[in-house]
Amino acid sequence: MTVTTDSAIKRPYLGFGLGLRTVHFQHVLEHKPQVDWFEIISENFMVAGGKPRHYLTSIREHYPLVMHGVSLSIGSTDPLDWDYLKQLKTLANDVQPEWVSDHLCFTVAGGVNSHDLLPLPYDEQTIRHVVDRVNQVQDFLGRQLLLENVSSYLTYRQSAMSEWTFYREVVERADALMLFDINNVYVSARNHEFDPLEYLDGIDPARVRQFHLAGHTDHGDYVVDTHDHDVPDPVWELYVHALQRFGPVSTMIERDDHIPEFDDLYSELQHARQLAVEVYPELSSRSVVTRAA
Repeated sequence: MTVTTDSAIKRPYLGFGLGLRTVHFQHVLEHKPQVDWFEIISENFMVAGGKPRHYLTSIREHYPLVMHGVSLSIGSTDPLDWDYLKQLKTLANDVQPEWVSDHLCFTVAGGVNSHDLLPLPYDEQTIRHVVDRVNQVQDFLGRQLLLENVSSYLTYRQSAMSEWTFYREVVERADALMLFDINNVYVSARNHEFDPLEYLDGIDPARVRQFHLAGHTDHGDYVVDTHDHDVPDPVWELYVHALQRFGPVSTMIERDDHIPEFDDLYSELQHARQLAVEVYPELSSRSVVTRAA
């Protein structure tokens, strides 16, 4: 595996963050934990006013935020949802996040929202289609978009390339960035029997802006990306490889079900920090950049 040194990549670096979840709102405001930043689910805050926006505004005064969406459906053949994009842009203008992300997938087909992150066929026609839509979204938002690799449980007969080649080509041609999900690479590698290190080697480090870490449900013959367990050892191991490959990258832990007490999540985040410092000792004293360039 190719190793990238810190000096080779210049990127905004936020440090170590957590997904901001409702059950932790009050704890964050009362205790001001030593978390570098938080990621919000964009759709949870698109309605102006109300208690969620009140907490968000208060927390934003103390922490950098990034926005992460689940409904963009960038790979769909349905038209882009401009009403959704207007709400997304309004939220971004209000929150002033460090960056905005969503998934490289589709969720809507024939006007029906599956409420799932469905993989795309990996071929040239799909690349051109997605790149055109990403360009439209980036032009409308006035900012680069981070696209996340999804976990998958099926493949397409017409796919003509690997997932990592497809992912790399989309972001490069659209001049977008990557939210690189370590757990999703592990899940898909198990399900489709490929080498996750080959995936890492197929990605341009300069495009990687953020890491996701999460747990999953292991059924033996297949793995499901459930975000309801602690980060398991194989994902931690892959995280270390990703650090060596991509350099220091802003890292956060996702937890969407069976959400533990905040202190438990914080301990897990500290483990991520410890692993990163073992690879890059300079991170122990590195100042955090709180605004993206």
